[in-house]
Amino acid sequence: MKIALVSEHASPLAIAGGVDSGGQNIYVANVARELVMMGHQVDVFTRRDRALLPLISDMDGVRVIHVPAGPPKQLPKEQLLPFMDEFAAFLVEFFRREREPYEVIHANFFMSGLAALKVKAALGVPLVTTFHALGRVRRIHQGADDGFPDERFAIEDELVARSDVVVAECPQDQADLIEHYRADLSRIEIVPCGFDAAEFRPMDRAAAREALGWRQDEFTVLQLGRLVQRKGIDNVVRGVGVLKQAFGAFARLYVVGGNSNSPNELATPEIARLRSIARECGVADQTTFVGRRGRAQLRHFYSAADVFVTTPWYEPFGITPVEAMACGTPVIGADVGGIRYSVAHGQTGFLVPPRDPAALAARLDQLRRDPELARRMGEAGLARAHAQFTWRGVGDSLAQIYARAACLAPATSASEQVEVPKRAAVGGAYG
Repeated sequence: MKIALVSEHASPLAIAGGVDSGGQNIYVANVARELVMMGHQVDVFTRRDRALLPLISDMDGVRVIHVPAGPPKQLPKEQLLPFMDEFAAFLVEFFRREREPYEVIHANFFMSGLAALKVKAALGVPLVTTFHALGRVRRIHQGADDGFPDERFAIEDELVARSDVVVAECPQDQADLIEHYRADLSRIEIVPCGFDAAEFRPMDRAAAREALGWRQDEFTVLQLGRLVQRKGIDNVVRGVGVLKQAFGAFARLYVVGGNSNSPNELATPEIARLRSIARECGVADQTTFVGRRGRAQLRHFYSAADVFVTTPWYEPFGITPVEAMACGTPVIGADVGGIRYSVAHGQTGFLVPPRDPAALAARLDQLRRDPELARRMGEAGLARAHAQFTWRGVGDSLAQIYARAACLAPATSASEQVEVPKRAAVGGAYG
């Protein structure tokens, strides 16, 4: 098949770990590669965010098209909606110029979906949509801190109603689509995120620690991912503090991620807030901010840690717990969203309430006191990751969905109009 993946703010070529660089970038990159290895032709459309980017780049046989929409510089994704008309117009014209037609378009995130709806209306290309996060659910958890305008809700309603298939990343995602968007269950397919077995696999813990310069005799906790408030990293810092104060136990915490390779508070303001919390909790001297690291280095961090911890308030899926399990490391995760799906409580790790440092500290102490339990959980996580969460399995599932969508989707009238909800005045909701 000839497949178009649209990911307006999350380029597959970006380095993960920044504010707007994370799971979706990894998802799109790996799905595209798997589909190409299966023999499909894949193009990824993402917004041009640097002036010197070529129109088309190659990524392991995948064409990455940098769409000119808005200024060619990095912008927060919350500011991109005004440029989606321009993005969609480019897509329609690019699709029309191609010698071979695209058989399906897979939109990732609601703004990509908005642009893809215009392609579907103009050219009748079947549409598959993965939201990666739902606006109404995000608003419940973030309230006034949600930087997206209310127009997002109407766009998502239209996407749910008009996509040929909506891909949910876990059972909670499916339930949210039905509860908050009145989605038709018959048009929802659950396909999780995955990991690359060549990229993430266990390595000797002592060797990993030596390579990173970590002490061999410390109980070590790892937090890795985007440094944004909803990821609940402050809860992990507080949990290490409770472990020290209430349990009399020491844990070294490493925090990997940010907008620069060094832990720069100007580049990543969240580091300043977290450092303040660490001082408040009396664990500043045992909390190390590492900065952003490349994908090739992450296996060392996962393998070196005694336990990987991630306690966000809201997580549609969450790739990092799966990567940690693939490295044979037990996981303590928040009992929310996709983490509830990927982490088998009591088998591959523990689920704890978000924003509950005491509950987290109790589970940390349990694993600290029982290394054999931690070892068994790590082995069980490795087996679970390979059984349920490989990118090859994700690619196979999506290819089957694309084929069904291409066969079953009715042609859409080219005269059908897709309206972008009216935007707020300049300087208003878009900031």
